[in-house]
Amino acid sequence: MTAETPPQQGRTAARRGRPSQPTILDVAALAGVSKSAVSKVFNNRPGISEATRVRILDAAGKLGWSPSASATALRGERTRTIGLVLGRDADLLTADPYFAELIAGMEQELGPPGYGLQLHLVGDDFVREEEVYERLARERRVDAFVLTESRIGDSRPALLRRLHVPGLLVGRPWQREHAEGLHYLHTDEDLHGITEAVEHLIGLGHRSLAYVAGPDNRVHTVLRRRAVEDTLARHGLRAHSVIPCGFGNATAAAVTERLFAPGAEPPTAVLYPNDTMALTAIATLTRLGLRVPEDVSVVGYDDLALGVWLHPRLTTVSQNVQDIGRVAALRLLAVLGEDVPDPGRPPAPHLVVRESTGPVTGPATGPVTGPATRAPGTPAQGSLRDNP
Repeated sequence: MTAETPPQQGRTAARRGRPSQPTILDVAALAGVSKSAVSKVFNNRPGISEATRVRILDAAGKLGWSPSASATALRGERTRTIGLVLGRDADLLTADPYFAELIAGMEQELGPPGYGLQLHLVGDDFVREEEVYERLARERRVDAFVLTESRIGDSRPALLRRLHVPGLLVGRPWQREHAEGLHYLHTDEDLHGITEAVEHLIGLGHRSLAYVAGPDNRVHTVLRRRAVEDTLARHGLRAHSVIPCGFGNATAAAVTERLFAPGAEPPTAVLYPNDTMALTAIATLTRLGLRVPEDVSVVGYDDLALGVWLHPRLTTVSQNVQDIGRVAALRLLAVLGEDVPDPGRPPAPHLVVRESTGPVTGPATGPVTGPATRAPGTPAQGSLRDNP
């Protein structure tokens, strides 16, 4: 164990009176140790007692200090680890194959240069999510972060700027001025697929379309909803209903039951925000005595492999999730200074027509309902209209 002496008080005092970002000297002063002791802790070097290490990390956390990403890169002190913090529950990878596909694509490119992915599932807890980002940055566990599911009012870009850790967002930022310093990955044609899906249904004679939109705090939910409504409007149509809701399979079943419960005329076609929800809906419709696509057409989103092997095979919007993960990983490796090929852009989403959509043959048989505005326990559809 090395001797640890407090730094000279004058250096910290000299900076008082002018606002500045906390520095390693501030951390050392608060922890009562030397600058070299702080450096050893954040570079995982030996010679520091556990009690002192905890004290230094606590001081850094109170001050909001972490080593500069650029300075760390210049010293070659890399963890060769990329952080992925997901606001989903622990059953995510079995319940929704989307993220398994995304991770598979990322690992294809991270593995060869010796990088790994560190995954954290934090549920729908934004406070805990922020704490995980701060801890990983403070303890120098990762070199950069991949962000998913762009949100309205997203606080993560500002958080990464404060932590001095680079990041890449898979998706479109809500407001680019709030995403300063954050890299992001999307195509200019990212709404092409959902537009194609609506045109496809209209071409089959459908005039009563419901759209299950997903959570209304997600940027892609708002943008896809607008694309659906705009496409319908070009044909003089309005949506039968637009239903913001969570991404779970139980939610998909509840929404579908609500749309087709006894009471009034149901839609003749329903678009769902992902494939697992669409497949759950098909099973629910079958249980209700309705046929897909003879009575109801169903469209998913993502083009996951599961949709090809169930009956009827799912019509869906393909966005090649593995390729998105691959391109995201290469972009982030380039940001970190690795010599990697230009990944280009992932292909634009496009419609894949299979067996779950068909021409209108008349009103749906079996139980019917009027327009549904929301699923039980979900926000009203009008809440999307309040977003700028």
